Amino acid sequence: MTPLIAIPFAVAGSTGTAALSEPDVAAPVANGEWGYPLTGGYSKGRGFGYNPVVGCSYCSTNHQGYDMAQGCGSTIFAAGPGVVITAGAFYGWGNTVRIDHGGGLVTLYGHMQWDSIRVSAGQPVTAGTPLGAEGNTGKSFGCHLHYEIQQDGSAIDPQPFMAALGLPLK
Repeated sequence: MTPLIAIPFAVAGSTGTAALSEPDVAAPVANGEWGYPLTGGYSKGRGFGYNPVVGCSYCSTNHQGYDMAQGCGSTIFAAGPGVVITAGAFYGWGNTVRIDHGGGLVTLYGHMQWDSIRVSAGQPVTAGTPLGAEGNTGKSFGCHLHYEIQQDGSAIDPQPFMAALGLPLK
């Protein structure tokens, strides 16, 4: 038997985000023009509304989104068609992508890894477009995606919104 020996090597252009370097990343489940922001199973974190975090003094008790996690580096996808309006550092959400879907509807994907964003402001996207990688940036308490939906500038609960599209969240 020949022993296995691990030989480390660097790949030209590697950024340390292996989940994003794969050109054939599977797209999430979609229903019509909308889909999930993650592909496959995920762990649910805080939901919308009153959700204090024990041991986190900077975490809001009035949570304005839906937290979901697959692990650091997991690919995050656009949930619906629109135009990217933010792609980078954005207040307490850290590395963030925001998409304008028209009619006052905006989705926000917060806490993504630095240097993982794959879209830019002004770019049109569709459901399933890779946006970046799950991370722990901004006012975050561990790797996760903060998925937020805003209607006319006010956050709305993502669970009934997605369920109405035939895409129920846990």
